[in-house]
Amino acid sequence: MKIGIDFGTSYSAAAALVDGDVRTIRFGEERQFRTTVYFPEAVPDPSQFELTDALEAEVEAQVRNARTQQTRAINEAQARREHAARLPAEQREAALAMIPTPAQRSEQDLRRDAVRAVRRQWLELQVREARASAASLQNAVYGEEAVEAYLSEGFGNLVQSPKSMLGYQLAPHVRQTIVGIAGYILEHIRLTAGQQLGANVRRAVLGRPVQFRSSLGAAGGDQALEIMTEAAASAGFDEVSFLEEPVAAALGYHAQSADRHRTLVVDIGGGTTDITLAEVGGPQAPVVLGSWGIARGGVDVDLSLSLSRFMPLFGKGATRVPAHHYVEAATVHDVVRQREFQRRDSYREVDAPFGPRLISLQQAGNTTRLSRAVESTKIQLSTQGDSRATLDYIERDLALASTADDLARAADPFLGNLAELLHEVGAEITAELGEAPAAVFLTGGMSRAPYVRETVRQCFPNARQVAGDASLGVVSGLAFAAAREV
Repeated sequence: MKIGIDFGTSYSAAAALVDGDVRTIRFGEERQFRTTVYFPEAVPDPSQFELTDALEAEVEAQVRNARTQQTRAINEAQARREHAARLPAEQREAALAMIPTPAQRSEQDLRRDAVRAVRRQWLELQVREARASAASLQNAVYGEEAVEAYLSEGFGNLVQSPKSMLGYQLAPHVRQTIVGIAGYILEHIRLTAGQQLGANVRRAVLGRPVQFRSSLGAAGGDQALEIMTEAAASAGFDEVSFLEEPVAAALGYHAQSADRHRTLVVDIGGGTTDITLAEVGGPQAPVVLGSWGIARGGVDVDLSLSLSRFMPLFGKGATRVPAHHYVEAATVHDVVRQREFQRRDSYREVDAPFGPRLISLQQAGNTTRLSRAVESTKIQLSTQGDSRATLDYIERDLALASTADDLARAADPFLGNLAELLHEVGAEITAELGEAPAAVFLTGGMSRAPYVRETVRQCFPNARQVAGDASLGVVSGLAFAAAREV
């Protein structure tokens, strides 16, 4: 059995084509789940590393080995210099220039590098043991239940939106951890799908953005696909392929379109915005004419709203606390940044009320609670004029009132990026393809927002706007792609 999987930044879903109809997999009562996993047994934390007697012995052994190698290199270089000194003058200078000067590193440098190497080996072992632990997988909780369990229990490890980290520079142990976490989520999807379809699910088509969020350029996209392939293998998939998410959405839209026409598929998710121009509808197969994308989405609006409205309650703009501390606190999907913020011990000197509020924000679960408040505020202000967030877990009676204008200002940078992309796409279509799209098909969670739809309408005023299923538009197309590849 081959299924389609939309492994999203914010939400994930799966579906298969059964007797010609798309059958979406249910996770509890829902047809998608938040891409979040909670491990009661914490994912290995680098801060837990301690030099035991056994590890100290390994450090000493590595220092001795490095010292021996350094001494050997110095002696060999000295011997070569002595040999060169005996050569004729016309050969001596060239021979001396070929002799490298070995680095003479101090005992402190040798020990520091040895400790780093032993720490890395320890982390790799911890990750392997965690992934091999049946108890970890059996006790893992997914989706909204994961968030509730983490907030209720107050310990363990909550990982949100691992997709958003796939394209970034990752230390080896962090990369292994991300592979393991993505594998847990994919195995959860595979086993749930197998139970509901009554089949052994071992193959899948996974959606991918046109452009991953990345700090590595094109190499980040390659790394993201490598990580997802490794994770899928660890989750029990024997075969996986990838399809750009807007292309998948075009396949789904094609299946419901009776008349042939040119459409622009705009898929705006949590982490990326992806666009595909395609000929769809009628008895002919769909034809993809081009794809574009940017690494911007709903999480960027969340971050902007958090920094502009919520973080001033914690002193942003009113204290000398560096701005990046607030970014760390607001970026809940970045495990490394979250740990950096939670470990900081520099807020006791910050004047009240900001110092005590920051210390409270560092407590287990509170950045997650604040992130949920930000997301809820964004959703409410998308359809109504005002919203009120209660923050009594930070400070008694603390609350924040916001208006639709506040959201408009927070969303403005993202909307600017979206409009720029749409104008570039429109210009390229006009210059190279001539015929403008007759329709714009909108999908992805952010496509629900009225301000997003209005931005799209302004960029393509002559195209009729079709609102697809914001949650399942991509995964439906992936189901068709999976059936086509069988």
